[in-house]
Amino acid sequence: MINNQEFSERLRKLLSYYDISAASLAEMLGIQRSTISHLLSGRNKPSLDFVLKILKHYPEVELYWLINGQGAFPKLKTSEKDEAPIPNITKQQTISFETDTDDSQPVTNPLKISKNSKEIDRIVIFYTDGSFTHYNSDT
Repeated sequence: MINNQEFSERLRKLLSYYDISAASLAEMLGIQRSTISHLLSGRNKPSLDFVLKILKHYPEVELYWLINGQGAFPKLKTSEKDEAPIPNITKQQTISFETDTDDSQPVTNPLKISKNSKEIDRIVIFYTDGSFTHYNSDT
C-alpha cells in the first residue's frame, strides 16, 4: 500500500528537482491544484491516472520509486549495452560453451543445459534500482 506521507515527500522531491510549483505541476498535468495540495498534505493517495501522467511527463521518474520509494530518482541511466535485447535462441541453433576440459560439446538446446534435464521456463534479471526484465522460453 502507498504510504501517503512518504508519497508526499517523494512528490516534494520531484517538485524541487524540476524547480516547479505545485500549481505549475497541476497545470502541466491538466489536473486541479487541489489534487496536488491534497497529495502534498498526505490527505489523499494518488490515483492511477495521476501516476501515469507523472511518468508520461517526467521520464526520469521511476514507477516503483514514485509509488513506494524503491529504486532511484532520477532514474539511473543504463548503457546501450544493458538495453540490447537478448537474441531469441531456438532449438535449431547451436551454442558452444568453453570449459576447462577438452570434451566441450555444443549444446543444441541452451534451455536444457542442466544435469537433470530440467527445462528453463524463464529467466528474470533483477537490477539494483528495483526494476527487472524477464525472458520467457519460446519452446
